[in-house]
Amino acid sequence: MSHGHDKSLPSSLRVWAERVVGPLSAVQDASHPRETSRVWDVTGGRGRRFFIKQSASAALYERETFGYQSAVPALGFGRAPRLVETDARQLALLLTAVPGTPVSRLTLPGPEHRSAHRQFGALLRSLHGTDKMPGAGRREARAALERLADDTEQHLARAGDLMSASRRALVRRSADHVRKLTDLLAPAHIHGDAQERNALWTGPAVPGQRAPGQEASGQLAVIDFERSRYAPAVQDFVRLACGPWQDRDDLRAAFFHGYGRPLTDAERQALPCLAALDAASCLAYGPDHGEHDVTARGLRTLARLENGAWGAFV
Repeated sequence: MSHGHDKSLPSSLRVWAERVVGPLSAVQDASHPRETSRVWDVTGGRGRRFFIKQSASAALYERETFGYQSAVPALGFGRAPRLVETDARQLALLLTAVPGTPVSRLTLPGPEHRSAHRQFGALLRSLHGTDKMPGAGRREARAALERLADDTEQHLARAGDLMSASRRALVRRSADHVRKLTDLLAPAHIHGDAQERNALWTGPAVPGQRAPGQEASGQLAVIDFERSRYAPAVQDFVRLACGPWQDRDDLRAAFFHGYGRPLTDAERQALPCLAALDAASCLAYGPDHGEHDVTARGLRTLARLENGAWGAFV
């Protein structure tokens, strides 16, 4: 989908993609509305759709490439894009297209919305692969959490006047508590940006054709793995807890039904703390980059935590 800031596909990327999939008959800007996002929806030979993505940095390119090669295949056919080709020199990935519309852009009836979150939970559990976590992954997950806590002061400094003294104290207490939980949290290969905009929903062929009491039909696919990495599994629940699960216990319950296990005690303690750290990060990043939705998420999360709504996150 175009966002009114069309970015033309560079000729070097077009030549590279056409060597793999043949002449491109259609190219459309599919970037997010931010300067660093560069994604194109293209149609190749025999009418097949693909996405070309140019990463904003080498680190994001490496993360996404590793994610598609190592963890994403566990999700199964049609549940995530497939990596077709990469070009490290151009930080480019060529991906298959999966059907669906971001859940964030849909107004789903209750049963479909719950089904989407139940499938989201099942897909993230497969991605997390906790039972087969390599030793290096476990060490990396522990270090990732420590870095997250260590970044707190930098985020508080950048947030400036958006953070009151009481909210700064809340965030610092959260960082201290997260450090104490480091050894108790299950490591995983996380998605890193698990939210409804990265979950594509394909509903029934004929909307509304479902008998009362019948199970909701439809299929969910997950996209955008540029922030995938080894980290505690609970980090993948933060943006959902700070977003669609607010005042929707049914969506949270459906997600964990799909995930196959409830939060552990350590995860129940960590989730609101991680939400506080995420809020500080939002207030450090959002205003400087004109991303008002990110800033709003941070302010909303801190208000909920400050009002004592810790239990609402778990």
